[in-house]
Amino acid sequence: METLTLTRPDDWHLHLRDGDALKAVLPYTARQFARAIVMPNLKPPVRTVAEAEAYRDRILAALPAGQMFEPLMTLYLTDNTPPEEMFAAKAAQFVKAVKYYPAGATTNSDSGVTDIRQCDGVFAAMEEADLPLLLHGEVTHAAVDIFDREKVFIETHLMPLRQRFPKLRIVLEHITTTEAVDYVLETDRIAATLTPQHLLYSRMALFQGGLRPHYYCLPILKRETHRQALVKAAISGNPKFFLGTDSAPHPRHSKESDCGCAGCFSALHALELYAEAFESAGALDKLEAFASFYGPDFYHLPRNTDAITLTKTPWRIPDELPFGESGLVPLRAGEELTWKIASADHKPALLS
Repeated sequence: METLTLTRPDDWHLHLRDGDALKAVLPYTARQFARAIVMPNLKPPVRTVAEAEAYRDRILAALPAGQMFEPLMTLYLTDNTPPEEMFAAKAAQFVKAVKYYPAGATTNSDSGVTDIRQCDGVFAAMEEADLPLLLHGEVTHAAVDIFDREKVFIETHLMPLRQRFPKLRIVLEHITTTEAVDYVLETDRIAATLTPQHLLYSRMALFQGGLRPHYYCLPILKRETHRQALVKAAISGNPKFFLGTDSAPHPRHSKESDCGCAGCFSALHALELYAEAFESAGALDKLEAFASFYGPDFYHLPRNTDAITLTKTPWRIPDELPFGESGLVPLRAGEELTWKIASADHKPALLS
């Protein structure tokens, strides 16, 4: 296959940041994705409908002329989030989900939840409003090995949550383990997003030729057996698994430091990376549904009607992209990719 035409996809997990950083990275996403679920972990976080509306306005103002893109907003869950805000979010229509971060789990998560049971009132309201809950599914206890934090979260937090709120729609984001795949498969009203880095790389990528900070993300890359389980899920045709890049821009100096930030920047070339992963598994015919259909279906949104075409055109990923004074290093910088976006038939995004 030399060309691949897909219904224009959406990104169901994206970090856009704010200010100059937002202006720098937004065009990469808008070039290939019609919509994206935008993470709320700014400083300060996006906690209310009013803050989400203001952030949405800033995103749309930063969109380059001629690009069509719809940001789908989320609220940042805290210990003090009022349940009433969930009904306001549902009524606003542009807020599509609520994001749970365990306090201290990842970038800008200091305001996250300290005890998930404290949020039961919010979860009850979300269940009533049918507003999805997005989970960063890790525990943050110092005694739990970083490679086990997703598995322990499922056992100690997610399973009891499902028992208390069986009708709550949940997305277990950026899953990394066999245990997560198995749990999603056996549980109703739950889906999962899969990132390009977790489909393409095991934890060995962190240490090839030395410490590789631009492969460091949270949840961290896992063993090869887990990567294979994720690929199997992605290409299975099961609508519970869909695309979410978790593209997370950090300036070079914040990644290449003695306490580097977690996150891989893939917005530049996300669809090409997914195409490589699916082709390596002999399943390019499964990519369109994974990238373009299952996400909108889970969120009860219309599928896009325009198209995007990739061609077999080898190209070199830049070593660095403009991003303030430090620059931004994309995932797999300096290496070659086989697939390249050739054209995009961009009609106006389907307003949700």
